[in-house]
Amino acid sequence: MRILAGTLGSVPVTLFGLVFITFLIGRVVPIDPVLAVVGDRAPQSVVEQARREMGLDRPLPVQFARYVGNLLHGDLGRSVMTSHSVISDIGTFFPATMELATLAILLATAVGIPLGVLAAVRRGSWADQAIRVGTLCGWSVPVFVLALLALLVFYATLGWSPGPGRQDVVFQDMDPTVTGFLTIDTALAGDWDAFRDALAHLILPSLVLAVTNLATIARMTRAFMLDALGSEYIVTARAKGLSAARVVWRHAFANIGVRLVTVLALTYAGLLEGAVLTETVFSWPGIGQYLTGSLLNADMNAVLGATLVIGLTYVLLNLLADLAYRVLDPRVR
Repeated sequence: MRILAGTLGSVPVTLFGLVFITFLIGRVVPIDPVLAVVGDRAPQSVVEQARREMGLDRPLPVQFARYVGNLLHGDLGRSVMTSHSVISDIGTFFPATMELATLAILLATAVGIPLGVLAAVRRGSWADQAIRVGTLCGWSVPVFVLALLALLVFYATLGWSPGPGRQDVVFQDMDPTVTGFLTIDTALAGDWDAFRDALAHLILPSLVLAVTNLATIARMTRAFMLDALGSEYIVTARAKGLSAARVVWRHAFANIGVRLVTVLALTYAGLLEGAVLTETVFSWPGIGQYLTGSLLNADMNAVLGATLVIGLTYVLLNLLADLAYRVLDPRVR
């Protein structure tokens, strides 16, 4: 309980540091949030009045205290770009990224881990060489190039994909939003035509993200497995006459689980950060596209709000990974 309390107790400190750094970034960037609200050609009197109303004329400690107070009340300000509150915008855009990232990490894990194990077990064979070359290509090709090629082949040429966007115009806003995941919401509503359309739009961008990330997962799995297979306890297990499958999965793979959890957690966090290029190519209304558009429009409330959400995502996933260590590794317990 003391260890768990210490782990959980570090979260508020980390979040405070995140909030403090985010606040400072918002004050030192060469972007005036007042001009983003009133416009570049507004009279100086209007600019000064808006600055007073926004509290930007006060000392930094006072501004920071007000900023923290608003955060504690769930107020991230209002977006200039969308004219909505930032918290409602994030509630709209972040589930889209989460839906895309979740399917991508599931596909990448389901394919990447077996490929990495196979490459390690068949080290030096043609299968190992093919997997290494394939994952190197998948890791090296820029994601926007892969996304454009996927659209060219599967949408423009073969017609297998419905193209960019999250849903066809015909089905938009027809079903109530419950979770923010279109596939789940349409299934809950029993609208199976909309469900199939949402799933069809989701598959291609998820595959693009999965290809680029399964390369990392497969290469890391191979490296971990090679290290485990060269250990003395594997030699002992083989000397006892255990089957090859039991040696590989029960002994070697079980001992790399802790390190794989770290790789998977950081990969998933990177996907939830918003695959900006993929979301841009596929016109996917996710947090990455929202953050990029807000930055280009000098919408600092939206930029800081999205940055905080991304930072919070990393903190929570690291916390979950740390708790998973204690479940997977009895030595940590």
